[in-house]
Amino acid sequence: MAKKHPQTKAGKQQLKDGEIPVAGAREPCPCGSGRRYKACHGRAAAQAVTELVHRPFEGLAGECDWVALRELVPAATVALTLKDGLPEGVPSVTLATVLPMAWPALRRDDGSVLLALQNDTPSGDLSRDLADTLRRALDAEPGSPVAAQRVPADGPRLQNMLAPDAAFEPVIHPGFEFWVPDAENATPEVSASLERANEAAIPTTRLAGVDSAYWCETPEKNHLRWVMPHAEERLLDALARLHAAGTSSLGEGTRLVGSFRAHGLMVPVWDLPSAMGAEECEKPAAEFAERLTAALASDAPLTAEERRARGGLTNRQVTLS
Repeated sequence: MAKKHPQTKAGKQQLKDGEIPVAGAREPCPCGSGRRYKACHGRAAAQAVTELVHRPFEGLAGECDWVALRELVPAATVALTLKDGLPEGVPSVTLATVLPMAWPALRRDDGSVLLALQNDTPSGDLSRDLADTLRRALDAEPGSPVAAQRVPADGPRLQNMLAPDAAFEPVIHPGFEFWVPDAENATPEVSASLERANEAAIPTTRLAGVDSAYWCETPEKNHLRWVMPHAEERLLDALARLHAAGTSSLGEGTRLVGSFRAHGLMVPVWDLPSAMGAEECEKPAAEFAERLTAALASDAPLTAEERRARGGLTNRQVTLS
C-alpha cells in the first residue's frame, strides 16, 4: 500500500491563483493545498491545453490558406510579419509546410527562423502550439532546431504574435530545396534526404484568379481543392443548389465529388481530367465563384431535388481535423 503524503498546509506560502506555476502532474501543487498538481490547479491547466479549438486560424490574415498549407499542400513557404517587429538578430520569419527531421522550427545560422506547420502538436489549440514554438525559435541559438514540448495553457497564440493586417502570400515550391540555403552544394546526405522528400511531393499549384484554390496532379487524375471561408451549412445549401441545377462542375469531364472538413472550414473537391492543368482551371473557377456567390445569397427553401443533392454532398464529406 502506497504511503500517504502528509498534508502540509501550515508553514507554506499561499500563492494566488494567477501565480501558480506549472509542476509535474504527480508533484505537490505549488499552491500549498497538499494535493497533487494534477488534482488541483493542474486540472484546469490540462483542460485548457487539451480543449479542441475548431478554428485555430480564425482571425489571422489568410485563414483559408493556413488551412490549405496545414492539410493539403506539400511544399510551400510564407513570409510572416510579427506584430512587434523582428527581434534583433532575426532577419526574417518564414512559415514552412514541413522541415527536415520533422523539426517544429529551425533557427538558421544567419538567425532567420523557419516555423513548420504540418507537425503533430501536443494540445488541442494549434495556434497556441505554433506560437509557443515560434517564441522559442526566436530565442534559440542560431544554427539549432527547436524541439516539441508541452505548451503553457496561458501562452500566446499566433493571433497575439502576428501582424493582423499583413499579407499572407504562400509561395508554392516544386520540392523542398528551401530547406537549405544552397541546395546545389549540399552534402550527399542532405541531397539524398531532399530527393526522398521531393519524390513524395504531389505537384501542386495555387490558382491566381480565386482565393485559396489549389490544383494538384496525381497519377490517375487531377484535382482542385478549394478552401472556402463560408459557414458550412450555408455553403452546403449553395453547393446543393448548383449541383441540382447541373452547374457545380468546372466544365466538361470535371465533377464535384465531395468535400473535406479541416480546422472549421469546408474544402470542396473536384475531379479533373489528367489533361486539365492549373492554367485551364483559372477561367472555370472564376465563373464558378460567381455562380456560388449568387447561390449563397439565396434564402429560398431548398427544393426536393436540392435536398437530395445536399444529402449526397453531406455523405461525401471527410473530416481531416
